[in-house]
Amino acid sequence: MYEPNVVGDWQEYDEHAGLRVRVHRLEAAEPPRGRDEAAEGLTYFRVRVTVENRGSRRFGIHLEDGQIDVRVGPDGESAFIDWRNSQFVEGFDVYPLRRVTAVLYAAGPEAALSQVDVQVQLRVDEEWTDRRLWAGRIGEVPGEAATGTPCAAGREGLVHQVSNFLREQAEPDTA
Repeated sequence: MYEPNVVGDWQEYDEHAGLRVRVHRLEAAEPPRGRDEAAEGLTYFRVRVTVENRGSRRFGIHLEDGQIDVRVGPDGESAFIDWRNSQFVEGFDVYPLRRVTAVLYAAGPEAALSQVDVQVQLRVDEEWTDRRLWAGRIGEVPGEAATGTPCAAGREGLVHQVSNFLREQAEPDTA
């Protein structure tokens, strides 16, 4: 059974030896200048996506708009993505022992930010990778929003909830 990553976890790609990615620093943020009206009634946040090369050869990385999807709340509604102020990775060569980071600004209703899902699909050397999912939340666990890494209790609780949900969805209806 597939279980999503928790925000802060690294995910390695088998098809690209040494390449790994993570979604981290899911934190509340002030709207960038000039975006106050667009985010009216919504809580702004930012998320970072880092690609690291621990392999022996370089990889050409593309992580642009449309390759990152952010959903909030229990119903998985789409978050408002501020494409204009986000910083993407557009055709960057990541050499061994180097990293590259994209910063995405988004907004959603404050009540829905207790559950945030971020889906990433990299393009590596003009080849698409499989989609990967990270689950997290903003501001519910002390210290999580400030550091971007969930504490043990928050991480285990979220993983347990997601695992139970997926297990229930996978079980055939015996009624």
